[in-house]
Amino acid sequence: MSDTLKTRRTTPVRLPERGSHDWPTIAAILDEALYCHIAFEADGQPYAIPTTFGRDGRTLYIHGSSASRMIHRLSEGVPVCFTATLIDGVVVARSVFHNSMNYRSVMVLGTGTLVTDAAEKLHGLEVITEHSQPGRWGEARRPTAQELKASSVIRLPIEEASAKIRTGGPKDDEDDYSLPVWAGVVPLRLSAGDPVDDGRLAPGIVPPEQIRPREP
Repeated sequence: MSDTLKTRRTTPVRLPERGSHDWPTIAAILDEALYCHIAFEADGQPYAIPTTFGRDGRTLYIHGSSASRMIHRLSEGVPVCFTATLIDGVVVARSVFHNSMNYRSVMVLGTGTLVTDAAEKLHGLEVITEHSQPGRWGEARRPTAQELKASSVIRLPIEEASAKIRTGGPKDDEDDYSLPVWAGVVPLRLSAGDPVDDGRLAPGIVPPEQIRPREP
């Protein structure tokens, strides 16, 4: 299964030992990441736009405003580069040259397609919503016709992709290990705080269970 994702373009050249085309690894990173960047070319200029997304099997659904440059360009069937990254720690080395980050990232290359079928568009918006707010699609009001018109969804199949991962401590030059300088890793993690009620929330409404912070 993983062989279908590996191409010349998705094979890492720099530090290839950190690369992976293993589908479970790629899927797990995509499912944990809350946002992505979409890189594309428009009017002879490169752009990288942050946006929200969701995954349904080997299909990515990407959200955008119907009036956005990104949606207009991707609707033309241009090549795109999708990236999602999780930062797990700051790697502090004995030399500034070897300072680094521990990370997990995914890159997907392909051609996006504007979703025009009404049922699939609604499904794509549900997938995007549930990605960051599980259970919300069944609780909140569904989009109106005007809201659907103002929103666009791009479908991007996951057919050419790779993951790249760094773990562990600093990798200093051998001579630098004797320097009297601290080295190690500062772990980082994204965690949810206590939900803050909207100022116009009606009395008696409490946050749904799925968005309340869980005890570590």
